Amino acid sequence: MIIAVIGDGGWGTTLAIHLSHLGHSIRLWGVFPDYIDILKSKKENIKFLPGIKIPDSIKLSSDIAEVVDGAGLIILAVPSQYMRSVLKRLRKDKHCVNFVSTAKGIERKTLLRMSEVVNEALGDVKLSVLSGPSIAYEVARRMPTTIVAASEDKDFAKETQALFTTENLRIYTSSDIIGVELGGSLKNIVAFASGVADGLGFGANSKAAILTRGMQELTRLGSAMGAKRETFSGLSCMGDLVTTCMSRHSRNRWLGEEIGKGRDIGEVIKSTEMVVEGFTTTKSAYELAKRVNVEMPITNEAYKILYEKKDPKKAVKDLMTRTPKDEIY
Repeated sequence: MIIAVIGDGGWGTTLAIHLSHLGHSIRLWGVFPDYIDILKSKKENIKFLPGIKIPDSIKLSSDIAEVVDGAGLIILAVPSQYMRSVLKRLRKDKHCVNFVSTAKGIERKTLLRMSEVVNEALGDVKLSVLSGPSIAYEVARRMPTTIVAASEDKDFAKETQALFTTENLRIYTSSDIIGVELGGSLKNIVAFASGVADGLGFGANSKAAILTRGMQELTRLGSAMGAKRETFSGLSCMGDLVTTCMSRHSRNRWLGEEIGKGRDIGEVIKSTEMVVEGFTTTKSAYELAKRVNVEMPITNEAYKILYEKKDPKKAVKDLMTRTPKDEIY
């Protein structure tokens, strides 16, 4: 199959390499021509996936029309806040109606999930969402990984499952596209909070509290938005949550850790070329919670730290001294 991978970040590059090893004809698109030239010359994504060779068989290009021409599948691996602008470039090439989205985020202005953005921009297309605990660095090194392919079209979810599955990458299917997308997006808020705790020098007790109570928040919001509660105890939320809160490769945990150490948020964001999805997702979740009237205390404090420059120590104190409650599951 000819497969177009839209997005030359770490995950997009990893999936391109993975599918290339399976014998597919892969084309990888990046928005910056100069960086695509670097990928061509070095055969390595030095910024986002250093140390992994890009096979010669992968066609690299910054011409999106050239990349998607004749493709049987388009994989969308761009940051959520750029998804709509990239999709606008695809409108003239709608002859391909099969898409897989890997973006974990909520569109800032509209508060839409990525599948909703795709459907709004492209109309009626076959779409599955690929999500779960999948640090690109580990998948690229063929470490055992399990993730979820979710689609409202059960047959297409199974097609996606069959396409990506290998002895190192196991894919499960789900029909709960709302829950899978929200879990993959919202867990970044908890990862940020976990990083703040690390930066403040807290221990395992604190992290366990953040993960457990954070899961409750995400489940409450997801349920209010139409997701199945059980989805949040699966790979796309709990699994991804554990990975993102623990891994030294997690950008969202790193952001929280740096702020917990006392660094300025603007300075931290500017110090990395990678997109930290949790930054914008925190604001989106804060607004969604108000819209559907769901209580999310950890998210509220994360929002205040990121957008109101609240002292992280004060945020922790306010969380710990809230009115006592029953633990409700």
